[in-house]
Amino acid sequence: MYLINSSLRLLPVLLLSIIFFACEQKVGNTISPPNIIVFFTDDQGYADLGVYGAEDFETPHLDQLASEGIRFTNFYVPATVCTPSRAGLLTGQYPKRSNLHEAVLFPYSEGGLSPQAFTMAELLKGAGYSTACIGKWHLGHKDEYMPYNQGFDTFYGVPYSNDMDNYYYKNIDFQSPPLPFYENTKVIENGSDQRYLTKRYTEETVKRIKNRGEKPFFIYLAHNMPHTPLFASPAFEGKSKNGLYGDVIMELDWSAGEIINALKEEGIYENTIFVFTSDNGPAKGSAKPLRGKKAQTWEGGQRVPGIITWPGSIPRGVVTDEFVSTLDLFPTFAKLASTKIPEEIKIDGMDISAFLMNPKNENLPERPFYFYARNGELEAIRLGKWKLHTKKSIGWNEKSEGSFLVSLYDLENDVSEKTNVAELHPKIVNKLTIMAQEFDSSLQ
Repeated sequence: MYLINSSLRLLPVLLLSIIFFACEQKVGNTISPPNIIVFFTDDQGYADLGVYGAEDFETPHLDQLASEGIRFTNFYVPATVCTPSRAGLLTGQYPKRSNLHEAVLFPYSEGGLSPQAFTMAELLKGAGYSTACIGKWHLGHKDEYMPYNQGFDTFYGVPYSNDMDNYYYKNIDFQSPPLPFYENTKVIENGSDQRYLTKRYTEETVKRIKNRGEKPFFIYLAHNMPHTPLFASPAFEGKSKNGLYGDVIMELDWSAGEIINALKEEGIYENTIFVFTSDNGPAKGSAKPLRGKKAQTWEGGQRVPGIITWPGSIPRGVVTDEFVSTLDLFPTFAKLASTKIPEEIKIDGMDISAFLMNPKNENLPERPFYFYARNGELEAIRLGKWKLHTKKSIGWNEKSEGSFLVSLYDLENDVSEKTNVAELHPKIVNKLTIMAQEFDSSLQ
């Protein structure tokens, strides 16, 4: 009888202990800094993914990823081409603030992302993260601009686009070298077999995950594909009904699958933020139903596929039309990594962490987004459902279409930008024109 009574007296204590332990574990998982992977493809269009309407090839791993997090239908990048888009992602600023808003860097370029710029890697490294850049850099190939001088502990990849491999630039009589392949500060190859770039980057990423050490990690995986020239490994050649382009996308999907499997095997998938997106619209692929493509400020040039997952904290199976851009990743990661951006740094993105945690009940505020063309000029602005084009350098043929007229589109009802309604809404045209001019002038 004494034993029974003792057990009964101890039962509340045992129950409280179990509850406390469970809560402690939950809190621990919540406050533990999440690992972060940014899976960044090159020239992959809005419709070049199964869940966005891809045709004649499959992307089962990325489709599954979308089902396990949030898929965005209004996800943007701040530029129509490689260099400025990457600058925007890594700084949280419009590329004009970095003076990298015109065209792209070449093997003969002398400049790059200033060492004084504050990058996402520097932010996270300061918060105790290990940082790795794997793949394509394209923010300056001179030593002072390279990833290892921009906050990345390690670099494994190439300094610029794969089409700059041994390319002759007639206009300046310059012969670029065979594409150099770096491991940290050393060139370990020249003119690598590009069929294996996707595979090599994937294997390096998996290796980093499996040998991560005690720190949380940030991996910026910037694939070269599907930028032209296109290459797929022999294992994927002929896999799709969409020719080599489809093969390339299917191998990128495989890459994502391998990385996700590694995270699961290591037991860290639940506490890893995985971001999938592209640096700009397609050169060879599809942006349906959007108008335009790479290098153009039509929607197809800057609206891209965007998926964010964090299984332990972000709800599953959400599709949202809330406006988000890669500029938002910088302040969002700062919040989720429990660190702060220096006050003197001007950030153009916004922290969307509250929305990610509770997308069904949180709404993001309406805010303007500015579209800078390949020539560095501001060509368009979006605010809410309205998008105003004030000029057009690429993607408009004056010979066949006449002089470009100021054009306003209602993107909620006309996502393909077919019907110019500027004459019907002069006040909106005037408002957006002034906003665009004032913003651009503030960056001078």
